[in-house]
Amino acid sequence: MRAAQVTRFGGPEVLVPVELPDPVPGRGEVLIEVAYADTIFVEAQVRSGWGREYFPVTPPYVPGGGVSGTVGAVGPEVPESWLGRRVVSFVQGSYASRAVAAVSSLTPVPEGLDLLTAAALVHDGVTAAGLIELTAVSADDRVLILGASGGMGTLLVQLARSRGARVVGAARGPEKVALVRELGASAAVDVTDGGWAEGAREALGGAADVVLDGVGGQLGGVAFGLTADGGRFSAHGAPSGGSP
Repeated sequence: MRAAQVTRFGGPEVLVPVELPDPVPGRGEVLIEVAYADTIFVEAQVRSGWGREYFPVTPPYVPGGGVSGTVGAVGPEVPESWLGRRVVSFVQGSYASRAVAAVSSLTPVPEGLDLLTAAALVHDGVTAAGLIELTAVSADDRVLILGASGGMGTLLVQLARSRGARVVGAARGPEKVALVRELGASAAVDVTDGGWAEGAREALGGAADVVLDGVGGQLGGVAFGLTADGGRFSAHGAPSGGSP
C-alpha cells in the first residue's frame, strides 16, 4: 500500500511517500480502503518533535489517527455484513491507502453524508460535542470562541448556537471573520485588530459565561480575562505553542 511516512522530526519535507505491506485485519478487526485521512493541527506539532512526553512516537512512523472509507475486508469473528460499508474510525496511521481498525471503533456513515465531510468529523466532531456537554452551554450563556474559523471552532459555533447561546467568535482576518458570521455567530471579532478584546467584551455584553479556547498563548490569556466570575474556561487547544 502507499503511505506517507515521517522519516525524522521536522517540517513538511520530512513526510516521504513509501510503499508498505498491506495491513491484515485480525480477530475483531476490519480493513478500511481509505478515502480521506482526518488531519488535525496537533499532528503537525508532533511531526515537528513537540510534545514527546505526551506523544511518544519515534520516526519512521505513519502519522494520523482517523479515516473515512469503505470496509474492504473483515477479520475472524467479524460479520461479513460490514463488507462494502462506508465508515469512519480512529486508527493508528491514517496517512495511508489502507488501515486496520477494530470493528468496535467503526461508525457507519449515513446516506447523504459524503466521506470528505465525515472524515473531518472523526476527531473535531467528537471533541466539539464533548466540550459543549462538559461546559454545559445553554441558552442563557454568552459564549466566546477562539479559533472560531478552524476545524473545531466552526463546529463549536454551530453547536453553541443550536443551544440558543449568544456566540461571539474570534478569528484571524476578514475572510475568516466573515465565515464565523455566516455560521451563525451573533458577532465576530478579528484578533489582528489591537482592540479585539474590547470589541468582544462589548459584543458579549460585559463578559463571557463560557470561553472555548482552541488557540492558547497570549490570545488565550486575554480571553481568560474576559471570563465572567463563576464562568467556565476551556483551554483545549494550543497551536500557538502553549496554554494560557
